[in-house]
Amino acid sequence: MDSRRFQIRTFGFCALMVIVLLALSAVLYRTQIIRGDYYASQAAYKISNVETVEAGRGEITDRNGVVLVTNSITYQVTLDLSRMGKAENRNRILSELVGVCVDRGVEWNDSLPVTTQPPFVYTGDAFFYPVTDDHGTVTTSPTRLYKLAVAMKWMGADDEPPSAQELLDRMSASFHLEESDPVRARQVLGVLYELHLRSKDVYRTAYVFARDVDIGFISRVKELSLAGVNIRPVSVRQYATDYAAHLLGRVGLMDAEEWVHYQTVDLDGDGQGDYQMDAAVGKEGAERAFESWLRGRSGVRSLELNTDGKVVDETWIKEPVAGARVRLTLDIELQEKVEQALAYRIPRLPSRNKQGAAAVVIDVKTGGVLASASYPTFHLSSYSADYNKNVSNKLKPLYNRALLGTYAPGSTFKPLTGIAALEEGIITPYTHILDTGVYRYYSNNGPKCWIYRQYGTTHGLQTVSQAITNSCNIFFYDVGRQLGIEKLREYAATFGLGEKTGIELPESAGVMAGPEYTQSMGQTWYPGNTLSAAIGQESSQFTPIQLANYIAALVNGGTRYRTHLLQQVDASDGSGVLYRAKPEVVNTIEIAPRNLNAVKSGMLALTESGSLARYFTDLDVKVGAKTGSAQISANSKESNAVLVCFAPYDDPEIAVAIVAERGGTGSELGAVAADIFTAYFHPDSEAEELPMEEIPVDELPVEPE
Repeated sequence: MDSRRFQIRTFGFCALMVIVLLALSAVLYRTQIIRGDYYASQAAYKISNVETVEAGRGEITDRNGVVLVTNSITYQVTLDLSRMGKAENRNRILSELVGVCVDRGVEWNDSLPVTTQPPFVYTGDAFFYPVTDDHGTVTTSPTRLYKLAVAMKWMGADDEPPSAQELLDRMSASFHLEESDPVRARQVLGVLYELHLRSKDVYRTAYVFARDVDIGFISRVKELSLAGVNIRPVSVRQYATDYAAHLLGRVGLMDAEEWVHYQTVDLDGDGQGDYQMDAAVGKEGAERAFESWLRGRSGVRSLELNTDGKVVDETWIKEPVAGARVRLTLDIELQEKVEQALAYRIPRLPSRNKQGAAAVVIDVKTGGVLASASYPTFHLSSYSADYNKNVSNKLKPLYNRALLGTYAPGSTFKPLTGIAALEEGIITPYTHILDTGVYRYYSNNGPKCWIYRQYGTTHGLQTVSQAITNSCNIFFYDVGRQLGIEKLREYAATFGLGEKTGIELPESAGVMAGPEYTQSMGQTWYPGNTLSAAIGQESSQFTPIQLANYIAALVNGGTRYRTHLLQQVDASDGSGVLYRAKPEVVNTIEIAPRNLNAVKSGMLALTESGSLARYFTDLDVKVGAKTGSAQISANSKESNAVLVCFAPYDDPEIAVAIVAERGGTGSELGAVAADIFTAYFHPDSEAEELPMEEIPVDELPVEPE
């Protein structure tokens, strides 16, 4: 029985093995005989490629969630020489590619400094460009063309540079390019030049052949099946506003210096750098300051390609995570009104040689920047197209005057001198000082009060409130002398003058006048210099954002906040808040309420019955202000106009600082301030719409060099 059962099992097992072998033979026959050629070609030509996929960059919004910067998808063309085969095939592919570009009107990147039409000559500095050092000595430095020409043996390091035609001939021989059409040959050589700049490590920025190509171009390239020509969708920044260009900044391909930094940046914590050499990064403004939030986390995928460059299989190794949404403290509607006010009002100032201007609006209770405008400005959407025009414009539209420009504060410094004198017990709110017209403490020929210099009269007896309203120099000369320069410097520092405010963008520190700075400039400090420092002259230089923050700290009772532009960071998928900014107190200044009221009341009187009254009569909110007129230099009769102000008077919400270069007197800026307060307190009012640029910036007069 057991023997029979064993035989049955053996027979069944053998039958099963026969069936399996027959099935396997059938599969092998089909694979090797019937479809052998197909699978052989697939095995021979399928290419595996692992690539990094950049995540979508996060959006930037204003404080109310209004989108300011987002993304759009365009197509760019890159080239892979390794897939183009030998020189003859490579040259054919590049020739056909540039031919499609010519037919479709597509521009491609070509920096070879040789004209594109015969007779061929060099454009600009071909092999060496001049460099001037700090001492004015002019030397020369080799260009990228020189470095590549030596590396490729188109010339020796010490050889006389070849003519443009000789260079092209040597390049053609080196690249085995046989092209009868000299124009087409020059086009192909330009592309090969760009590719070999990178392969020889002369230039470390990745080469993008063409950007923003249309569907017609893409279709034609696909029809030609050009191996090594890659067309891929890329995310580019799209600007939803024409304003806040200096604050928002732009994105661009990283340069060699940035690459040294970014190759070590690990965003996802895997111990590896998350940036490729051809990555786009924030170059200025919020785009740069908040790069780590906006960047997102790159993904990695494995692609299998055939010889036509078509993807036959795709596997995600790590999926990308989009960048976070960055919410700024900026109020874009207020920003628009501030920029419009500067663009409309500054050209109409009576001063003959007015130039640029800046205005900053700060939240008194948090230090958040609600608006920061620099005039003239520029458009981010056309940055590249307008670059040469903007760089050559003497009014420097690309320069952020609000954060980088430094200016003497003039009489806007007097409220600080007044507070210092009150807090130090040198005066009380009821102390009277007689304006004698000329301050004779050090000399009978001492400095004069402005009213005496202009009209030959005086202000008479002045309290600190009256002295602020009337901007009486004699009053502040006297209390400044009694305070001394060290106390003035101490109070200036507590209010943040001559120090960076802490904003996330690049800013200037400025300087507060004093013996150390004067001596560092090779000059001598005299006791009488304190008089000028007390009224905001001497060598004091502050930025508009410093002035705004100083007034904010003053009128909120003595709390100085770090100024900031970042309000909140939200996860890209809406899952929650990743970061929320909290007001950061830098320091506090003890100010007695009666002393603060004495200074504030003097600033209020300026807008109710003083030189600014005509600008604020129709505004239903009380405003405190102080004007300033800061002389450009001892040898110049021109002055920068400065104005600081705040509102509402009883419970301040915003502080404003405005500077107009060579704008004359600060009172002339009252109209700009009124526009700003109207926009803030009555955003829905039907106020007159001011044109953005009524007078072109390049038509403004500029002081002769």
